[in-house]
Amino acid sequence: MKAIMVMYDSLRRDLMSVNGGPVPTPNFERLAAHSVQFDKCYVGSLPCMPARRELHTGRLNFLHRSWGPVEPFDDSMPEILKKNGIHSRLATDHYHYIQDGGATYHGRYSTWECFRGQESDAWIGDLTPHGDELAPNQYSPDSAQGFMRVNRMRGGWQNMNNRQRIHGEEDFPMHKTFDDGLEFIEKNSGYDNWFLQLETFDPHEPFTSPESFMAGFLSPDDYDSPDWPQYAPVNESQKEIDTLRNKYYALMSYCDYQLGRVLDKMDELDLWKDTMLVVNTDHGFFLGEHDWWGKGSMPDYEELVHTPLFIWDPRSGVKDERRNALVQSIDLAPTILEFFGLERPGDMLGKPLADVIKEDAPVRSHLIFGYHAGPVGITDGSHVLLRAAADLNVKSYEYTLMPTHMNSMFTAEELKNTSLCSGFSFTKGVPVLRIESSAGGRFAKKQSENADLMFDLISDPMEQTPIEDAEKKAELLKAMKELFDENDAPAEIYERYGVNA
Repeated sequence: MKAIMVMYDSLRRDLMSVNGGPVPTPNFERLAAHSVQFDKCYVGSLPCMPARRELHTGRLNFLHRSWGPVEPFDDSMPEILKKNGIHSRLATDHYHYIQDGGATYHGRYSTWECFRGQESDAWIGDLTPHGDELAPNQYSPDSAQGFMRVNRMRGGWQNMNNRQRIHGEEDFPMHKTFDDGLEFIEKNSGYDNWFLQLETFDPHEPFTSPESFMAGFLSPDDYDSPDWPQYAPVNESQKEIDTLRNKYYALMSYCDYQLGRVLDKMDELDLWKDTMLVVNTDHGFFLGEHDWWGKGSMPDYEELVHTPLFIWDPRSGVKDERRNALVQSIDLAPTILEFFGLERPGDMLGKPLADVIKEDAPVRSHLIFGYHAGPVGITDGSHVLLRAAADLNVKSYEYTLMPTHMNSMFTAEELKNTSLCSGFSFTKGVPVLRIESSAGGRFAKKQSENADLMFDLISDPMEQTPIEDAEKKAELLKAMKELFDENDAPAEIYERYGVNA
């Protein structure tokens, strides 16, 4: 048996033509015709690396930890495959894997490759002073809301240096990533027992794509317009909003094209007969909906947490069907292990999805999602409650043996009040560091204390009108408490969110 995962970053399910959206996605339509599409798939932990820890471990990250590496006590799905004679390969341009906060992920695979240059990847060392002027190939607008002002602090200059290496479509990191994945498939299609995770950073911002794809959504005058929105409220003109959205649409179209290359290869090599195909993302992205750009600074509305998921399972052969069961990102590791006939570790709380694929068998009644120290969302598929902190004076803590942030280690100052905690059910008897959390900076929530939001997703799928329903809220809070219990949540979590322990 063989398995391929094609994973995107910040891909919006509702914008795809396959789901009635405005972006033509003919290859996702091809995929849907040859797979099962999950209509109620949700994230677990946000953003990038917390989601990837869940992909490895099959359990939620955000109740105990913010952004960080795979821990020494974690069960890692790619490593379990490797230890059982199944070659696991990571082909990616997601540069967070080679920063401090992701430094233990790629080593869990049998082999891996990372293609450089996305976003603010510390790659090209060009010290040419720019001042307030822009280098050639500037990709920058005249707008006061544009690339320069917004992104100096987010690595804008580094990104400009990286873009100097992009001269044609073949130079884009995503294209190189798919080239590598397709080469692996071509070389190994005749062999058994391998898993390929073909993962791209796109369509994450900045929204850069070849001109041939921009041409379908933008006029040539807009090619060098803003492509890197800040995580902030919308205050641009309608013209600027539309242009930024079209930049994302063009990049999404480029993502669809790359998927088509994989589907073509599966057709060419007749891989459908024995190869599982999973296509997924880590989360969505706001493009002005609810008057927000980006992620992390606003409530976790559907555009961010309700994600696309497609799976082809050659054992059941079910295709061109949709599933209504409530599933989550933590289900992917158990699904892949089960496909290869491997036992799921007891600490993996996700569920194998074979029976959901086969006959839409339910695997859960509720699920929770969120950022560490941010509001906790819970849904039963028909209603969602975004639960704000009931008491912001209750401190949050990081529980870890790997004290790193996204691209730095914890400082000595942060570690001064560290204590040793006896650990949790999933740390396998290993004590862990308990560090007061600094989460709430970049991904601070604007959803204020006691400002719960609840929506009826059946009558109001765009979450425009919050509802008051005491009975439903009590039901969801009861289910939240049960999920805290199941995940062995720290004691302060119950108090912080006003959920009875």
